[in-house]
Amino acid sequence: MSPTNDETGKSTDGGTSELFSFEATEEVTTSQQYREFAYEAFYLPAREAWRDWRMKVGILLILGYVLMGLIAWVSSSNFAFLSSVTIVETPSANQFGGFEYNDQGPFQSLAYPLGTDGLGHDIFGMIVHATPAMLKMTFAGGVYVVVVATIVGTVSGYKGGLTDSILTTISDIVMTIPGLPLVIVLAVMIDPRNPWVVGPLLVIGWWAGLARTIRAQVLTIREHSYVEASRTMGISTPRIIQKDILPNLMPYIMVNFVMSSRQVIFNGVGLYFLGILAHGSYADNWGVAMQFAYQQGALFNPDYTYQLLMPMFAIVGLSFGLILCSQGTDRLFNPRVRQRGTGKTKNEDKDEEVTSTIT
Repeated sequence: MSPTNDETGKSTDGGTSELFSFEATEEVTTSQQYREFAYEAFYLPAREAWRDWRMKVGILLILGYVLMGLIAWVSSSNFAFLSSVTIVETPSANQFGGFEYNDQGPFQSLAYPLGTDGLGHDIFGMIVHATPAMLKMTFAGGVYVVVVATIVGTVSGYKGGLTDSILTTISDIVMTIPGLPLVIVLAVMIDPRNPWVVGPLLVIGWWAGLARTIRAQVLTIREHSYVEASRTMGISTPRIIQKDILPNLMPYIMVNFVMSSRQVIFNGVGLYFLGILAHGSYADNWGVAMQFAYQQGALFNPDYTYQLLMPMFAIVGLSFGLILCSQGTDRLFNPRVRQRGTGKTKNEDKDEEVTSTIT
């Protein structure tokens, strides 16, 4: 005789009448979702990139320039208590103390470690105080190029048709305009002083070639099966570009961000050195320091060569740090590079997983 249920829902044999019972699953909170997103989007890529020595050296170099920028900002700031803090003095004429002490060589004084030029300006102070403007200019120019090129290239390659024709024609027209003469003309007409404006101006037409290359890659990516599946499911175009197309372009975009930033540095230093871009002080740009060194005969007198070399070392250091960072980002986006860096193949990894499971 089978057990029966009483009014309370319990069976007469002491069991329960519920054949299947489910425990309430714990809901994922918003904070947990944010933590998981931060872990997957930032922590894991950063940990993977940090395993590459090139990324370590590049980040340390760039952080050194950021530190110099902070020192310059604190030393020249008028904000609250910072107005009384001076770590590195702003360069001024005859800063070393007298005409007989001008053009002191490098590494002869702790107060002026890189020496002074013929007018008594502290070279180290000029390099440090020009760093904030250089970083702003470099970052603004690099972001401008990759943002405009990515938008134009992805939209043109994915949409096709009339949109592709219009954007491609605009890119071709921009590519035919000589870059440096255009920059010189605009610099004379606008006379920019803000580094956030100078940066994009120095690479104003640089985005066109990158946009054409991105368009060519998007034409191939959009034919992949997962992109077709997203279109079939009715996912919006911006979402498809963001989730399916941009991740495949990120390594190339990062490399071109670095290349654009280096172009900003070289163009900016060159135009400030030639005097085409106006400056308001000795510490507006490393090119200004080189210009003053040239005026003092540093190019022809070996005793003054250090006045040109010190700003050049600052330029090379920043460019080298950016290049190393771009090379290190391969581990973020390229699984083959990550696998080659560990020295293991996929089969070896699977064998290790099977062995650990058996044991």
